[in-house]
Amino acid sequence: MQKPVDGPGEEASPDRGKPIFAARLTPYRSLGEKGFVLLMLFVGASCFASGILFISIGAWPVFGFFGLDALLIWGAFKLNYRSGRAFEEVAVWRDDIEFRQVSPAGRARIHRLNPFWTRFVVERHEEFGIVRMALRERNREIDIGAFLNPSDRDSFAMAFNAVLAKARH
Repeated sequence: MQKPVDGPGEEASPDRGKPIFAARLTPYRSLGEKGFVLLMLFVGASCFASGILFISIGAWPVFGFFGLDALLIWGAFKLNYRSGRAFEEVAVWRDDIEFRQVSPAGRARIHRLNPFWTRFVVERHEEFGIVRMALRERNREIDIGAFLNPSDRDSFAMAFNAVLAKARH
């Protein structure tokens, strides 16, 4: 999903000025915090009720497995939300491209590229649309927006292609 950059990625040296393009790419998460709480309440209640049913018929060890199921579902969602903290920021000036990848742990890798030498590589599949985007400069290629959904990839690719052409002229 494309969002305007607010904060550290937008800082520029005074002589560089404001970028002609800046975007923050973030993974899409369809289930918000409130939805997650409701889902876990439902899963927990279902597991508890099913466990009580098994206890009543004498199969008491099954109760613990229902609790384990709920715990595993909670853990899987927590891992998913943790990976959702990763993001990428791209800023384009007429003489510079700054691409910043931030991991879920907060570690950042910054790549600087020259817009005149950089090519925006887009790989398409007939059925699925854009399946890969990358910035290529000489011998290095940097994947960009791998976590985006297809419609966000399309809109970002169109906007970034246009701004890259603008930066070159």
